[in-house]
Amino acid sequence: MKNRKKTNFENDYLLFENRLFMKMLLMMVCSLLVIAGVYLFILKDNFANAVVYILEHFIYHDRDEAAVVYLKTFKRYEIWLFLLAILGVFFVVFRIFVGNVSKYFKEINRGIDSLVNEDAHDIALPAELASTERKINSIRHTLTKRKTDAELAEQRKNDLVMYLAHDLKTPLSSVIGYLTLLRDEGQISDELRERYLSISLDKAERLEDLINEFFEITRFNLSNITLIYSKINLTRMLEQLAYEFKPMLAEKNLKLEFEMQPDIFISCDANKMQRVFDNLLRNAVSYCNADTSIKIAAEQIEDHVSIKVMNEGNTIPQERLERIFEQFYRLDVSRSSATGGAGLGLAIAKEIVELHHGQITARSEDGFTCFELSLPVVGKS
Repeated sequence: MKNRKKTNFENDYLLFENRLFMKMLLMMVCSLLVIAGVYLFILKDNFANAVVYILEHFIYHDRDEAAVVYLKTFKRYEIWLFLLAILGVFFVVFRIFVGNVSKYFKEINRGIDSLVNEDAHDIALPAELASTERKINSIRHTLTKRKTDAELAEQRKNDLVMYLAHDLKTPLSSVIGYLTLLRDEGQISDELRERYLSISLDKAERLEDLINEFFEITRFNLSNITLIYSKINLTRMLEQLAYEFKPMLAEKNLKLEFEMQPDIFISCDANKMQRVFDNLLRNAVSYCNADTSIKIAAEQIEDHVSIKVMNEGNTIPQERLERIFEQFYRLDVSRSSATGGAGLGLAIAKEIVELHHGQITARSEDGFTCFELSLPVVGKS
């Protein structure tokens, strides 16, 4: 494909060169013809006869006197007149040639102006500039796509902020309500007080999660991140992370199963990579059916490590699966405050994995969803 594009570009530039060459050749032939005509007119008798005729009939009215004046004035400088005529011819030819070349630059500038003005139609240039036309249109399409993607991302972000702001009201109202009851109720049983306090704590923790999501949205920018590589035991990291998830697993009576080779070592940014697996496990717990299992598999294949996180739940439709790594995209279309985050977890995971020169993919079928990572064993800074 690359060789084919290179050939097309070479053919386009060859057409441009040939067109300019033919124009230059044509102008050179015309110049030679004009110079030959000037030579025959000035250095031969035609020019002398014409000058003498003009002097005789309009000034001196005597042929001999006209001939003497011609010899003293024109004949003596005929070589200089000839050279001046040649210079005039070359000036005109050069000016025409520059005009033809500048025409192409004007067309290119017109195309750039259309690009700047964001015209909806493709830019059309002369056939000789086919390669430049393709490049400008390619840039236009790229910029249009980026603008559209940015607008969609901004719209999703704004919508999500609005939903999160709305979700903040629910736990906050509950906390205020139960604390007000505790303050105003003079005679309240210990059991009821404990219940109110427990509900208030749960709602306050949910409120903290939502506020953290706001911070996550505002600081989501990994483009300028610097990775700090170190050699880690991936097997132990996953086992340790699974231990930390025990309370979340217990809420839905989930089991965590491992199929990992012992002591798999990779070079990576440990903190960033831990965040990747934390996001994947949180996602698996959120969308996993209760009383089922989450499976983590890891094995080293030559110079890469393959890690899979699988859970049992609703099958994700293909159209949603294709967007699952987009920023602010949530599978929870109802946007319930009880499930789902800001829609950044998987997007951040993808960014971090790609910064490590790895890949992450997702597939979902027959009620099982699997996220698979491929990471190089040796980090590339």
